[in-house]
Amino acid sequence: MTAAQLDSKTKRFAYSAIVIYSTIVGLSFLFGKLALTVATPLDSLAHRFTVSLIAATIPVLFGWMKLQIKPRDVLAILPLAILYPSMFFAFQAFGLQFTTSAEAGIIHATVPIFTMVAAAYFLKERTTRLQQLSTLLSVAGVVFIFVMKGTTIDLTNMKGTLLILLSALSLAGYSVLAKKLTVRIKVIAMTYVMTVIGFLVFNLMAVGQHLAEGTLSLYFQPFASPVFLLAILYLGVLSSLISSLLSNYALSKLEASKVSVFNHLATLVSIVGGFVFLHEQLAYYHIIGAAVIIAGVLGANAGTWRRRKAALPPKLSNRMINKNG
Repeated sequence: MTAAQLDSKTKRFAYSAIVIYSTIVGLSFLFGKLALTVATPLDSLAHRFTVSLIAATIPVLFGWMKLQIKPRDVLAILPLAILYPSMFFAFQAFGLQFTTSAEAGIIHATVPIFTMVAAAYFLKERTTRLQQLSTLLSVAGVVFIFVMKGTTIDLTNMKGTLLILLSALSLAGYSVLAKKLTVRIKVIAMTYVMTVIGFLVFNLMAVGQHLAEGTLSLYFQPFASPVFLLAILYLGVLSSLISSLLSNYALSKLEASKVSVFNHLATLVSIVGGFVFLHEQLAYYHIIGAAVIIAGVLGANAGTWRRRKAALPPKLSNRMINKNG
């Protein structure tokens, strides 16, 4: 197998990882809604990362997974973990108290644009005009869906808008910094340290809030609910731990700008999940917006598809050409 073919195989694994990541994140909105019917946003985040840390620590304790983390690696990962999950989820949780989830969806749709600009400046990633336009197209698809639902951004309530915008910028910053760190730090080590810091940050915030309100005895009460238990297992194990592993792996193999645009697939999964499980409306504008988003994602990765085809052995490449006419 040639180096080009090995590179193509690695890229396939990376794209598979980011598609699975988008699916998990898309369904996390559904489970997030279930968790919030029982617990506060801050308690949900704290318990989510507690479950996530337990799930990450079990294979380490049993020797199924080896962690090689040096003190200097922890210091290098710390800014990354502050951006995501700490700042991302904190700004999002408090921002949603002053704005709607639909408004937040429109603002978060701009993450790939911020990522593309930051990656070009800090990582010197080069994008073609087609990739730039395709990224804007995928953003337009998300915004189109929310606007057709009658959503607008209330600029009179700048507090909520600013907090959600800071959440979006945190996610963009994470994508760029993670791409830089994966060159010298293993994905598993990065993910574990991020999980530990998320656990510390959100449990300290939640316990502090309960102490201030005199309700510390109610801290673990949500676990008595089967609905919350199911939701928090999904959010903690899949949506926090596994999705972080997948995202960090994809960022170690692909450009940050290309990985970021896949976040819009999560919006599609969220819409389909709401339609299937919550019997929410699926309108014509959802289908149009979905087509625009998919076209944008494919266009943003157009250069990669061409390189993969070029990496195929001549015989296989010819067979594909003949098969496709």
